[in-house]
This record gives sequence, C-alpha cells and structure tokens, in this order.
Amino acid sequence: MQVILLERVAKLGQMGDVVDVKPGYARNFLLPQGKALSASEANIADFENRKSQLEARNLETKKEAEALAEKLDGQQFIVIRSASDSGSLYGSVTTRDAADAATAEGFSLDRKQVVLGAPIKELGLHSVMVVLHPEVDAEIKLNVARSTEEAELQASGKSIQELAAEEEAAAEFEIAELFDDIGSAASDDEELAPAAEAVGEAPSNDDDTVTG
Repeated sequence: MQVILLERVAKLGQMGDVVDVKPGYARNFLLPQGKALSASEANIADFENRKSQLEARNLETKKEAEALAEKLDGQQFIVIRSASDSGSLYGSVTTRDAADAATAEGFSLDRKQVVLGAPIKELGLHSVMVVLHPEVDAEIKLNVARSTEEAELQASGKSIQELAAEEEAAAEFEIAELFDDIGSAASDDEELAPAAEAVGEAPSNDDDTVTG
C-alpha cells in the first residue's frame, strides 16, 4: 500500500515522501496517528497545498520537543515495585509506568512516547528512550527499587547484588558478635568457678581444745 508521509517516520522516510508499506501498518499505525495519508491523487494534491503549513507546524513542534528534551534528558525517576531477594520483580515495569513516573515529576509524557525493547523485570537502573518528536528524543533512567531508601542506594551506584551482599555480611557480623559475647560470658563463669570453690574449701580457723 502506498502512503504519503505527513512527518518524518524513522526507517521509512521524510515528510512528503510517498512510500510502500504493509496495509496493516498503515491502517493500524500511520493513518490513525495522522502520520500519513493514503497516496491517492487527491491526498497528494492536498498535501502539496498544505505543505508549507505542515512544515511550519513541524518546525514549531520540533522546537518545543527540543526544549523539553533539554530538561528531560538524563533525568532519573523512581518506580517502586515488589521483588524477590534476587532482584526479580513480581510483575514488570511497562511504558505506562515510565510515563506515569515522569508525569508525576512534572514532565507530561504519553506511554506511546516511551520506547522499551522489552518490559523491565529486574530491580536496578534502566535506561529508557523517549521519542518527543520524529526528529527529537531523550534518554531517561528508571530507578526500579523496593523502597525509596533502596532507590537512593542504587542511585549512588550500588547494585542489588552489592546491597544483598552488604546485608548478608552485616547479619553474619551481628551473629559473630553474639557468639563472641556468649563466649566471653562463659569464660567469665569458668574463671569465677574455681575462686568460688576455693572459698568453699577454705580450712577452719577453729583450734582443737583439750579439756581435762
């Protein structure tokens, strides 16, 4: 199916290009989102009449997108999720979750602007691409953690594996200290026992007397 593009479409063409696409791609994506029109003679003529207007609008939206990208690029957003000790999520983080996290921090994003190669299923920091305009994109990071405290530690550069190792080491240290305290108490008891026995076995000071 031939369509005429009303804006730049990645890996397809620039505004005004007439390209061949699969009918399903045109019907389900390009046409309903206003990115293209079927390449009929009437639509091509209509595009030529509106070309300058479309180019001006595209330039305006591109500038707006560039201004937003400058603020958004490199931002980090926290997403709180339940997960196992190994870091596997009970569920996944989707494009909607990413858009909602950014919007909650004052950046108005739509989930359709978020690009995920696959749903996020692990704790940690994840780089995510956001397409703000056909010619403008930005990269954000999602800090997926079980708590804000854990998110802060991850933001400082510690992985979930390092955090787990630190918690395990701290627990082992506490157990070792407990056994040391018990051992010290036992040693004190052993030292006191002979002294107590010595006191109990001390000879009597009373002298035998002879009566006559």
